[in-house]
Amino acid sequence: MSVLISAAELAAVAGDARLVIVDCRHDLAQPEAGEAAWREAHIPGALFMHLDRDLSAKKTGRNGRHPLPSPQDFVALLGARGISPAHRVVAYDDAGGMFAARLWWMLRWVGHRDAAVLDGGLSAWKAGGGVLDATVRNLPPTDYPLGVVEPTLDADAVLASLEGGGRLLVDARAPDRFRGENETLDPVGGHIPGAVNRFFKLNIGDDGRFKPADVLRAEWREVIGGRDPASLVMQCGSGVTACHNLLALEVAGLSGAQLYPGSWSEWCSDPARPMTR
Repeated sequence: MSVLISAAELAAVAGDARLVIVDCRHDLAQPEAGEAAWREAHIPGALFMHLDRDLSAKKTGRNGRHPLPSPQDFVALLGARGISPAHRVVAYDDAGGMFAARLWWMLRWVGHRDAAVLDGGLSAWKAGGGVLDATVRNLPPTDYPLGVVEPTLDADAVLASLEGGGRLLVDARAPDRFRGENETLDPVGGHIPGAVNRFFKLNIGDDGRFKPADVLRAEWREVIGGRDPASLVMQCGSGVTACHNLLALEVAGLSGAQLYPGSWSEWCSDPARPMTR
């Protein structure tokens, strides 16, 4: 399964018993809006996962705005929702993949490779003639065994990389927030020293879908040069839109980058860590 699936491709496999569709709609300003929209109408059969409740752990004030749950807690959630390693999972949202990419990455994080994001999201589904309904699907709980977990970086590892670790940090936030301007989500503006900026929305074309692989590859090479993708660390404000950049790298054939889940919101919670504007 490709990491992206078109609306037409999704419609063609809608009857596959192994398919699980997950609605990931979310609004950072109104956290319950996504679930309310799902209850009103969604792609038939779609489950719902909430960014704060399902795809994040509890905040402590020091671990960022959307800390990762433990791998054990995440696979327990998958099993409780009836998702097993045998399922094909397609995530979607209405924000260009901004939130769906988080679920896509988390599935791959715990070894679930058969996962994709609906390219163009809900608008592409509707534009292609796809219907919506409000029926709530409940899958019987199952067991999801924890296998090999992909590594991530914590703040200490990122700090060490600033001291000659050979890694390049790529910040997915908007350029003004990267520069330390117009910060509204975090208490401190700025970025981690040495990071470069690749706004996640640049991965999307005018049609609301991901740009073609060759275009993404060329654009990313302008950012990272000839670096091995395995030397890259993706971060953003809270570890969500960084997953969008990881998805774009996968589409571009530049696999191997890692995630700093805590990102800027965790980094700036400790004034002892270096920061720049």
